[in-house]
Amino acid sequence: MSIMNIDKANFTQEVVNSDVPVLLDFWAPWCGPCRRVGPILDEIAQERTDIKVGKVNVDEQPDLAGQFGVMSIPTMVVLQNGRVVNQVMGARPKEQILSLLP
Repeated sequence: MSIMNIDKANFTQEVVNSDVPVLLDFWAPWCGPCRRVGPILDEIAQERTDIKVGKVNVDEQPDLAGQFGVMSIPTMVVLQNGRVVNQVMGARPKEQILSLLP
């Protein structure tokens, strides 16, 4: 599955009402660590067909970033049944990102 761009318009449908866990990456194009995490998330999205992976550009979606208390990027949030089950700040290796997932 490919990575989805998440915004206020599709957040409820793609994240809150998702029947599978969702890994959200809060990022910005100017963020170096975010760009390092990007390819890892692409791999995870291709390998894990049992989850959704979404990206939230904090510059374009400040309300969503605020809703999750994002103070630093990258921040990754895992939601299941519309609820946050894990959240970490900072770039992580693939193994640590995978360990966040149910």
